[in-house]
Amino acid sequence: MQTETLLYIILSGIIALLVALFQYRYKVKQKSKTTIVLTFLRFLSLFLLLLLLVNPKFDQIQVYSEKPNLILAVDNSNSISHLKQEDVALNALATFQNHTRLNERFSVQTFLFDSDLKPANTPNFQAKETNIAKALQKISEVYKTEIAPVVLVSDGNQTFGNDYAVPNTTYTQPVYPVVLGDTITYTDLSIQQLNVNRYAFLKNKFPLEAILVYQGHTPVTSKFTIRQGSTIVYSKVVDFSKTKNAAIINVTLPANQIGVSSYKATLAPLEHEKNTINNAKNFAIEVIDQQTNIAIVSSFAHPDLGALKKSIESNQQRSVTILQPADILKTIDTYQLVILYQPDYSFKNVYDVLARSKKNTFTVVGTKTNLRFLNANDTSFSHNATRETEEYQAQLNLNYAPFLVEAINFESFPPLKSYYGDVKFQVPFETILDKTILGISKKEPLLATVEVNGKRSAVLFGEGIWKWRAQSYLNETSFANFDNFVGKLVQYLATSKKRSRLEVSYESFYTGTSNLMLSAQIFDKNYQFDARASLELLLKDLNSKTEKRIPFVLKNNNYQVDLSGLKASKYDFTVRSKTQNISKSGTFEVLEYNIEQQFLNADLNRLKQLGQHTGGTTYFATQIEDVIEELLENKNYKVIQKSTKNTIPLIDWKYLLGLLILSLAVEWFLRKYNGLI
Repeated sequence: MQTETLLYIILSGIIALLVALFQYRYKVKQKSKTTIVLTFLRFLSLFLLLLLLVNPKFDQIQVYSEKPNLILAVDNSNSISHLKQEDVALNALATFQNHTRLNERFSVQTFLFDSDLKPANTPNFQAKETNIAKALQKISEVYKTEIAPVVLVSDGNQTFGNDYAVPNTTYTQPVYPVVLGDTITYTDLSIQQLNVNRYAFLKNKFPLEAILVYQGHTPVTSKFTIRQGSTIVYSKVVDFSKTKNAAIINVTLPANQIGVSSYKATLAPLEHEKNTINNAKNFAIEVIDQQTNIAIVSSFAHPDLGALKKSIESNQQRSVTILQPADILKTIDTYQLVILYQPDYSFKNVYDVLARSKKNTFTVVGTKTNLRFLNANDTSFSHNATRETEEYQAQLNLNYAPFLVEAINFESFPPLKSYYGDVKFQVPFETILDKTILGISKKEPLLATVEVNGKRSAVLFGEGIWKWRAQSYLNETSFANFDNFVGKLVQYLATSKKRSRLEVSYESFYTGTSNLMLSAQIFDKNYQFDARASLELLLKDLNSKTEKRIPFVLKNNNYQVDLSGLKASKYDFTVRSKTQNISKSGTFEVLEYNIEQQFLNADLNRLKQLGQHTGGTTYFATQIEDVIEELLENKNYKVIQKSTKNTIPLIDWKYLLGLLILSLAVEWFLRKYNGLI
């Protein structure tokens, strides 16, 4: 408290005392005990009132203890139950959660992980995928600035994701792996991997590569077989030994029928083999009768060309050729879509040929585009010719109708660079992405499509789309979302099929039952997205003949239904609106495959590497007490005593106001009682 404030408090006491004495003691002839009480009450009331006016401030110090965090990350994948470790995992979890000394020392936080990290619930060990690296990374992000050692209760078997055994340098928390599962190496034969294309062309042969692995010491012989239904289409006897513990088989199979063809590869198990599930794998291939050919025409090299080619060819049904303007003139009839990248005067003959052939086009406008030439040759729009450039970011138009566009966080993508100036369309157009600058929409299209007299075209008003593909990978650690977006745009442009008011997105076949999702969009008669519709899925299992109805759920700008966990079979489906006479049907197949059941034992080596690289120690499930003792004895994990200092003004103290009211009330009552009022 400052000296000046202290002087004000003393002065307030003196003033209050003088006023009280003047009112009740000065010139008062009869002095009684009541007068003394009234004098004190008047002094108290005046002093409290003056004290509130001075309003001194006091420092309040609160001392508390902060425990370090202890993170329990428990593997919830199906491999735990496959290795018969459910009870062991649950007992380990209960031991950590209920240990008295551990809870006194640490703030214990429990998480489950499979394909993602989740808040603690009772594990069911049914998840079909495991990503240990992602779980550790998310824990790192949440507890980045805190002390938070991690106890990882897992078998160490990861099915996808980055290598978790060597965490990146941003992860600083020590990890203590608790190993679930047998670490003994058993004799085992397995089909480690099948490499096969998703598509094949009718009347051609498609290649298949099978990688077979043997764990054991004695020489053995097995038979590798590929069946289509009950028919054996390939077989070969394979020999293994301690030194020859792997075999690669390459075979070509015929594609004789359009549609999805399912196969089963089998490696005959040994007599006493413990795990025979990994001896067989199902695969399928979709046979198509033609490939979509796309030309990218550009007069100069640019990273966008490679990005577009990679994205489009991520679907093996499509082939992309990059050409100079003069090279496409004689072969234009072989392409279903022509991408015109930043056209200039060298494109003059190309536009003449396109006008005669009525090919669908996709035009990219950038800083090297000749706008005067483009305005003179493209009749669908005009762009004000200026020398100024601008950078535009994207905002998804949720009402885009021609095909289903999923939100892939376009707002996070880097800006595209193009000329500044107004764009005017001379024909009806649909906007996929709007331009924004610093988050403010310009109400102008960044990416738009046009459909006139059966001819389709699209225009992107910006260069640098290669940055979008790179950013998509940074966001999702995969190019899939961006490639799917480009693929849908190309599919729409490469065909002239009349658009439907109901669009359904699905695959012809799915390997396993994880992440099996159907998406749909429904539009009103003006082709505006209808967010009030009620869609349902009628699903029929063609093998068991069972049927069920599943409602769609609205998510962002599309309707979705999650079919994860669907059993392996062939299915017919119909998506229909409950309120309108609109429906669409299709067929897909789910192949039987559970990657979590391919493991024979725990991955001890990788768990040990994880512990060593992070400064932790690896333990077995029988050594839970040893883990706890190490955590308790580690001096780096101390309870930290902290304090907070709060400056509180006296006027915030409500009890003082209550005391003031009480003293005034008592004084008034005594004066009234003694006839002084």
